[in-house]
Amino acid sequence: MQDTPIIVNTSILINATLDEVWDAVTNPITVKKYFFGTDMVTDWSIGNPIYFRGTWEGKPYEDKGIVKTFVPGQSLSYTYKAGSDERPDVPENYYLVTYTVAQKDMGVELSISQTSDDAEKAKHSEGNWNMLLGEIKKLLETK
Repeated sequence: MQDTPIIVNTSILINATLDEVWDAVTNPITVKKYFFGTDMVTDWSIGNPIYFRGTWEGKPYEDKGIVKTFVPGQSLSYTYKAGSDERPDVPENYYLVTYTVAQKDMGVELSISQTSDDAEKAKHSEGNWNMLLGEIKKLLETK
């Protein structure tokens, strides 16, 4: 990664309870419903692994990282490296992904930020996160 990473910030307001939004980002059963059928595997203990496993376009994948922070009902973060990323598996080649939830007057704001080392990759990640936020909103608001 370059010395000063690019930071992608996305957020959405969801008409749901804070507990429902927190569950949507931390519960593997709920995550699978909106995250392209991905199996998220972690115990959310700081320093422990997190895995995202599934099949994309007929090919199995495993993305991985390490849980860095976990404050129930508020925020969490983890390092992240896609299985398709061919760079060496060393800490400097991982991105940092952070989720925060905050109660607002009109619902709950869910924000996601991610570091990146490349402007094109950052733009791609921003589009993916915005799509994912839309899927979470749709899931929680159409129950």
